[in-house]
Amino acid sequence: MPKLMTRAEIEEFFSRLQKIDPAPKTELQYKNPYTLLVAVALSAQATDVSVNKATAPLFKTVDTPQKMLALGEDKLREAIKTIGLFRGKAKNVIAAAKILIDSHGGQVPKDRDALQQLPGVGRKTANVVLNVAFGQPTIAVDTHIFRVSNRTGLAPGKDVLAVELGLEKRVPEKYLGHAHHWLILHGRYTCVARKPLCPTCVVRDLCHFPDKTRELAPEKPRLKIKKPSSTR
Repeated sequence: MPKLMTRAEIEEFFSRLQKIDPAPKTELQYKNPYTLLVAVALSAQATDVSVNKATAPLFKTVDTPQKMLALGEDKLREAIKTIGLFRGKAKNVIAAAKILIDSHGGQVPKDRDALQQLPGVGRKTANVVLNVAFGQPTIAVDTHIFRVSNRTGLAPGKDVLAVELGLEKRVPEKYLGHAHHWLILHGRYTCVARKPLCPTCVVRDLCHFPDKTRELAPEKPRLKIKKPSSTR
């Protein structure tokens, strides 16, 4: 396990990420708290790109629990069939829509426990919704945040809950609102799983990862397309 970052290092860590991206946002596309909830639930074990591709046409007409229930499970399943585990997700989304209508007046609750009572909504999904839709200083630990927190010494932990609680204690309060997105984006595009881009990392000198890469991974060779010869 790497050495823990000091408070001064953590302050500088987030200060640099903030300078690069002062107001980071989720890469999931949504229209309101409800469509965000649906998008995040659909993103489990799927990429944001694949979710956005499926929900772009869906959210044009279906943006409330009432409209989702009217759409029905069969049509929803057809709309999201390109997303992994779409059958189970469609079932959960429809069941959640009914609960939102029956128990919450069709509104997305601003409470983690209430959100976690919805089918297909775990702690991570609830934290994303609370942070993005309602501005609460929650941190949803996914594989990217888990990796960055453990590699750097920011907030090491054996499981996602330990990392989440560690981050809540160690991240300065003024950065908590955006910490979730900064860490996800850093893990998605710089501190990647197989060969992190340490040589170009803006927080390289603050990171305690013992196996930093010394050079960038070579680019994959591009196929050369032979132009057809012109005929006269």
